[in-house]
Amino acid sequence: MACCRDVNILVYIIVCIFGIGSWIAVNGLWVELPILVDQLPEGWNLPSYMTIIIQIANIGPLVFTIANVLAPQKVKEKTVVYIIIIIGAAACMLLAFFWKETSHVFGSLHSTALLILQLFLALVDCTSSVVFLPFMAVFKPQYMTAYFIGEGFSGLLPSLVAFGQSVGQLECINVSVINTTTNQSEYQLKAHYLQPNFTVQDFFFFLFAMMVSSGIAFVLLNYLPWCKREHVQIQEFSEKEVSSDTFANSSYELEGRESNSTQQFIDPSSVPDERTYIRKGFKRQNLEINQDSYRVVNDYGVKQMSWKEYAYFLVLVGWINALTNGVLPSIQSYAEIPYGTNSYHLAVTLGNIANPVACFVTFLVPVKSTTILGMLSVLGTVISVYIISLAAYSPDPPLVGTIEGSILAVAAWVVIYLLLTFVKVTIATLFRFEGRKALLWCGAVTQVGSAIGAAVMFVIVNVYALFQQKYPCT
Repeated sequence: MACCRDVNILVYIIVCIFGIGSWIAVNGLWVELPILVDQLPEGWNLPSYMTIIIQIANIGPLVFTIANVLAPQKVKEKTVVYIIIIIGAAACMLLAFFWKETSHVFGSLHSTALLILQLFLALVDCTSSVVFLPFMAVFKPQYMTAYFIGEGFSGLLPSLVAFGQSVGQLECINVSVINTTTNQSEYQLKAHYLQPNFTVQDFFFFLFAMMVSSGIAFVLLNYLPWCKREHVQIQEFSEKEVSSDTFANSSYELEGRESNSTQQFIDPSSVPDERTYIRKGFKRQNLEINQDSYRVVNDYGVKQMSWKEYAYFLVLVGWINALTNGVLPSIQSYAEIPYGTNSYHLAVTLGNIANPVACFVTFLVPVKSTTILGMLSVLGTVISVYIISLAAYSPDPPLVGTIEGSILAVAAWVVIYLLLTFVKVTIATLFRFEGRKALLWCGAVTQVGSAIGAAVMFVIVNVYALFQQKYPCT
């Protein structure tokens, strides 16, 4: 395939490993929850604390975006990426030793060490959305899917490790309890979580190792000769040199200047906005080229987006991330656990597999049509409504206790992540052609959408308690 011929497989893999570092720390904490809540004082209230901390951490991408807009020459993505990886790795290492440390806060016992370190992890992971994406502007557009595949693996790998750890495996046992009405002893079925195959400390060591691997990959992407050959090249032309051959032969044609044709590798932080391609009204055959209507990436024939398309795609990005990162994770347990813990774990695992699979499909089947992307988004929204309705009917959703109900619930979860991830990655790839600033805004809107979705669902779930949880063994 042409798309495969345009990439270096080794570099593609290194970009994937780099992308894993984007969200693996926070995702790792979420998949480890069944063990954490069983040993920490917050119990099942711990996820609500974690949700609030993640929203507070959105100050990181906000500060970076403002600083980047006000002082783009001083705020360098490369430096910030190093800071993100170092802080993330250090926090994972500290969690391995201090995750069980507690202290009294406002008269109640809390997991202060875990929550403070999670704040650092959330800061770096949230900020990665507005730093890692613009950094990818240094590479050819074909490598955008590799980054998103890595981001997908940041959820899949912790899930697989947690599966091997036997996280969430339980058995129902009879427990003697005192009936407060009759003051007599009664037996009730209670969920008892089984001992994991390896400790929480080992799991955090795994997260530390993955953050270090992401850091090594980032160093290689900047300095390994094979990787540097895949960097975008600046092609400069004088006015006289611009011709039909120029458009036919050059891969990336940047702003026209009065100089001889030269090529050089560039630093990620110095990538100009590619929307400044040749601004002096050159002509090729009957096509007039100007800064308002012109956009060239000849390998794909992609034209510059209009402001309406730009806004349309940003709205889609915000909406999709509000669903996939905010709304749906908040109600997953309400929608899936009524069909059994096996259905729940299957939905989590297959959903995490669907994410990188969708990214790879985007690599193989690029889509540019706004209509198709809009239709896929609408279909994903309809399936989201179905999942929300299952959660609303909890603990007795339709077809509960049947194989058909379990299959539909799991299939809906997998399909929605296939569809919406495909749309999200496709839009990010199109934004890659619009330049580094477009990727910055794509990352910023990603975080805004995620934050709004999570905040709304926190109020609905925790304040108004509109959903009823079905607990195992009840």
